[in-house]
Amino acid sequence: MNQLSFTSLLLVIILGFVGISCDNSSATSSSTIESDSSASKSDTLLPPVETQEPNTDYSAAFEGQTRAPGIATKTNYQVSEFASGLSRPWGMTNLPDGRILVTEKGGTMRIVSNSGEISEAITGIPSVNSSGQGGLLDVAIDPDFDINRMVYWSFSQNGQGGTATAIAKGRLSDNESTIENVQVIYTALPEYNSTLHYGSRLEWDGEGNLFVSTGERSNKESRPEAQHLDAALGKILRITKDGDPAPGNPFMGQSDILPEIYSYGHRNPQGLAIHPVSGDLWEGEFGPRGGDEINLIEPGKDYGWPTISYGIEYSGGKIGAGITQKEGMEQPVYYWDPVVSASGITFYSGKMITEWTNNLFLGALSAQHIVRLVIEDNRVVAEERLLEGENQRFRDLLEGTDGALYAITDSGLMYRIGL
Repeated sequence: MNQLSFTSLLLVIILGFVGISCDNSSATSSSTIESDSSASKSDTLLPPVETQEPNTDYSAAFEGQTRAPGIATKTNYQVSEFASGLSRPWGMTNLPDGRILVTEKGGTMRIVSNSGEISEAITGIPSVNSSGQGGLLDVAIDPDFDINRMVYWSFSQNGQGGTATAIAKGRLSDNESTIENVQVIYTALPEYNSTLHYGSRLEWDGEGNLFVSTGERSNKESRPEAQHLDAALGKILRITKDGDPAPGNPFMGQSDILPEIYSYGHRNPQGLAIHPVSGDLWEGEFGPRGGDEINLIEPGKDYGWPTISYGIEYSGGKIGAGITQKEGMEQPVYYWDPVVSASGITFYSGKMITEWTNNLFLGALSAQHIVRLVIEDNRVVAEERLLEGENQRFRDLLEGTDGALYAITDSGLMYRIGL
């Protein structure tokens, strides 16, 4: 072998070794990559992160609908317990100055400072039914909060016929000690004697209207309400700041249909998020035994529950006819079997960790980790599990104004994930 050939061969071997080393970097590696919303060619796709046997023998409708390839973050991010001592936190939202307003399931709100200190309980909030999955749930501040200081929240409301998901609003006082002039602006009827499946995430659209998710209240008696267009259960609703149906809703003006309905056929949607580029609405939804879902929500569409599902009853029986597809009903973009117990979701804009740009993050309760989904052309192409070793039920996620990712847990912790 001549000198030139030997040198060329040596160079190929060295480059190949370097490439293998970079591709196998772990989540705590010091190397970084430049990336947008997609899995770049330099990323190594790994085996799927889920290794347990599924609960069903159902087949996916398309490739990548479940058990997408695994992926590992290469940025050397840091994880810290930013705050502790919250009482069953459920929802959170950024205040304009970077502090975070948090709801506690028992019926209180608190503010977490930029240094992780927790305020005294904010008073003035009407009583909630905190039994089961109920309580003080999600929270969102008015897009014009700097001017009007208005706060919106969802909660489980007691009524004569049982409980219901309700939406209220009020003004955060200047000294931040109380909520003033509280009004309940919407109640999702009918009421049911159930303490489960309130749904209850809030998300603003780009026009100053509020998306609201509602569950179908879990009982087999109430479950069909998800398909009934004269009921507000098992729906994504779109309302104004006063609780009226938002202009342009898909069923506006049609008889015997609630005009606030935006989409239907949902089981227990506890995640809503707006894509930072497209402006599309995405939803995370609890399935039964198997069949947790991620959906791209389009106005007027039927998402199938309880007619179709990739899960089964907790007892092991089929859901309805045991079918996963039906004409006129939407397929989930992604589903899990077994479930992760999908709670709050958020898209990450990439202000701090650029390889996460436009990725979707989801809090997993029973699975006790944070899910990262890489999405291309409205399809999941890779999945990662973060903070598996913390053994926490992750309830909600939020990108802070500082560009870090924040997560709250049922145990009362708030994590900061960033640089």
